[in-house]
Amino acid sequence: MANRPDGDVWNIVDNDKDSQHYGRNYKFDFSYISSREIKDVVKDYVWQNYRVGNKSLERLYGEVSSWFMNFVRYADNNGIVSFNDLDNALIDKYISYLHMTISEKTKKPLSYNYQKVCLDVLKSVIRWCQLHRPNDVPTTEIFTGNEYTGVNRKLKIDFIPDDVVAQINEALRTEENPYLKYGIIILQSTGMRIGDLLKLRIDCIKPHLISGYTIEWLQHKGRKNKAPMPVRSECVAAIDKLIEITSELREEADEKDKDTLMIWRVPKSEFAGLVRTISKSTFTQVWFNKFIRDNDIKDANGEYYNLTSHQFRRTLGTDMLSKGTNLNVIQEVLGHSDPSVTKRFYVDVKDKERAEVFKNVGIIGNINQIQSSAFDNLSEFEWFKANKDKGACMCDGYCTKPIVDGEICDRLLKRQKCYTCSRYITTPEYLEAHKKHLANLERQLEEGAIYGEHYAEHFIPTIEVLKVIIKRLEELQNVS
Repeated sequence: MANRPDGDVWNIVDNDKDSQHYGRNYKFDFSYISSREIKDVVKDYVWQNYRVGNKSLERLYGEVSSWFMNFVRYADNNGIVSFNDLDNALIDKYISYLHMTISEKTKKPLSYNYQKVCLDVLKSVIRWCQLHRPNDVPTTEIFTGNEYTGVNRKLKIDFIPDDVVAQINEALRTEENPYLKYGIIILQSTGMRIGDLLKLRIDCIKPHLISGYTIEWLQHKGRKNKAPMPVRSECVAAIDKLIEITSELREEADEKDKDTLMIWRVPKSEFAGLVRTISKSTFTQVWFNKFIRDNDIKDANGEYYNLTSHQFRRTLGTDMLSKGTNLNVIQEVLGHSDPSVTKRFYVDVKDKERAEVFKNVGIIGNINQIQSSAFDNLSEFEWFKANKDKGACMCDGYCTKPIVDGEICDRLLKRQKCYTCSRYITTPEYLEAHKKHLANLERQLEEGAIYGEHYAEHFIPTIEVLKVIIKRLEELQNVS
């Protein structure tokens, strides 16, 4: 095995031909880490994970050049010079530090997900050290396992609603950007990841042995080829169009990109005028956003729809499940190694109303861990902390804003459907209360069956939400 590079600056070229970033030079700069001991551990962590292929260069570069920097700043401010200095109290303090940090780029507090990734990177380094450098980390557990769970937990499958799909397809009729137009058609048809789309090869379409065509591609995440999959004629036509549009560009492309479908002449930046593959940021952040706004594509609330490439995967899986397709078939189409991943994160019965209801369900492991991001302003947050055991406490949870403009919430007074209110929060301590309420409603539903469907309509939505609440609370309880 090659020796670890010397110095604080490493230049490593991604030589994995199956990587989405093959040929890219990564400049790792460890000079910002002031502690020699921490720096040595992090260098070892990066080098060993790179050498054995546990993590991609892209991932390791992101960890070092972005997320881990926040821990280094925190360590410098608190005199931490070794991972052995850490304990649970200092980890809690680091989480508070992340909560209060303002991004230099956006001038706003760090997002919930960004904070979580920052802590996850630190966890990853500590866990790696426990196996490979046990003397450099604490012998006792410093993480509770409950960090960053609860309020921001996703409770619905993020598929694209039917009305938005209709708006997208209508807008594609007149879309002038061929890469975006035909790229979206391919994403809709195959459910492939955006990274795989941008590395799709011009020979991906093959005639089917019986009739029609199949498509195959390299799934970069799992480093394996996708089994040939039957594909719709509009997808085949989209790929043919892109091959035609890019045919002349191939003569100028680098050897490694000559057979890549998604190549273009870069209009600006340091690579202006060169023929290169299209980047993820260009496709998703620039083109997607422009597409949504130029075509006035909005959600049910009248807001511009926040379109992501991964939603096409979830939408395809959800459409297949709603049509009765076997879960194992959907798993194969999406390329998941385990059907539980498909079920938990990618497919659902396509019920827009149900999805919108679940969106507002508030679950948290410990009410004392609720964050200011759950409130409209700091004064409301302070009020809740002072009243969580009094006016904000309900029989099965908490109301984060029971008083609006001096009046007690009418919904709270009548005790109707608080489960679906964005101001409602519940915790594991109320699990049994929810179970009793569910059993009572199911009994009423059974006893009232003679009154017909109209009677049932009053109970079923609440029953469905209660089942989700109970499931999530049991998951939190099992973790703790």
